[in-house]
Amino acid sequence: MISLHPQILKKNGRGQFVILSYQEYQAVRELLADADDLAALRRARHTDDPSKPGYTLEQVRVRLGLGRARTARRKPARRR
Repeated sequence: MISLHPQILKKNGRGQFVILSYQEYQAVRELLADADDLAALRRARHTDDPSKPGYTLEQVRVRLGLGRARTARRKPARRR
């Protein structure tokens, strides 16, 4: 977990604003983005239909026009 050193600005005795160092702010943003990604993954897994076919990374690249499909390479034969 990250260590935060917030400076709290008060108005009428109540917390109004928080000041963080830029490094702490970036760390908090990264953690929130990771948590958001995890929540999206959990939602997708919950609603996933296992009877639907999946796609390989290469199939997705081809469908999106990001590159052509690679042909399978054969492993060289071992010499005896």
